[in-house]
Amino acid sequence: MKKIEAVIKPFKLEDVKDALIEAGIEGMTISEVKGYGRQQGHSELYRGAEYVVDFIPKVKIEIYVSSQEYADIVVKTIQETAKTGKIGDGKIFVSDVNRVVRIRTDEEDEEAL
Repeated sequence: MKKIEAVIKPFKLEDVKDALIEAGIEGMTISEVKGYGRQQGHSELYRGAEYVVDFIPKVKIEIYVSSQEYADIVVKTIQETAKTGKIGDGKIFVSDVNRVVRIRTDEEDEEAL
């Protein structure tokens, strides 16, 4: 089992969600987050005063799948859909999941997904 976490630009969320649904991915968890990577935030002007925005608004998508094959589909779909070619497009992380339990039914692992 695999966990895929993607941090993307907020305006790309609907496109990514639609593409994942079209690819057969049934569930995901979305969180609004803030952070920065190499760009280290940016400066903006407000009423003539410059201020630094240290943390950039982003969206984090979490998806759990039963196999590496599905993980590859998810990664490719997010990569193709979230890409703008500009700094701050985000990152995708893939990690192993050792155990999943569905609380309502006590199902475990692949059956719980």
